[in-house]
Amino acid sequence: MQLDEIKSRLSCSVDPGIELGKKFRLASILVVIYGDKPMIVMTEKPKHMKFHAGEISFPGGKLDPGDSDLLETALRETSEELGLIIARDQVIGQLEPVVTLNSGFLILPFVSVVKEIPTLIANAEVEKVLYIPLESFLKTQARDADPSHNIIQEMYTFEYHNQVVWGASARILKQIRDCLNT
Repeated sequence: MQLDEIKSRLSCSVDPGIELGKKFRLASILVVIYGDKPMIVMTEKPKHMKFHAGEISFPGGKLDPGDSDLLETALRETSEELGLIIARDQVIGQLEPVVTLNSGFLILPFVSVVKEIPTLIANAEVEKVLYIPLESFLKTQARDADPSHNIIQEMYTFEYHNQVVWGASARILKQIRDCLNT
């Protein structure tokens, strides 16, 4: 699938506001897809982190009081974690919010599809930057067999180089796969 077709299928209106009271802590992530042979950028979290240690995830984080909205959060966190500057007008859409299994976050995912990205420089919140071929990665989708992971909603896994992506990140990837397979 070419970048233009991916962009077309993932494009939708962006509404970075979300009102859910005090039930969840709010966070957002940015899905960055780029290149002639489309790649997706993900990160591996350091094993010493309080939440999601060692997990494969998207750049992003919790809403800070200084952020005007969740889109600003996703853009700020992507810049801090990877040194990647994405402008608001480069965000082509968003996906349905997902909740984390045990840390109490509701995550609003945003999507940016760009021709190319510069060399990324990870900060201390990122153990490793992963550049994953999108199409073959999405084909690795499987049901999450761990029964303790199925208490929120349908759970999935994806695999890249023997590393399993699960939880909220996998549910975001499932949404992308569904959009691209329609």
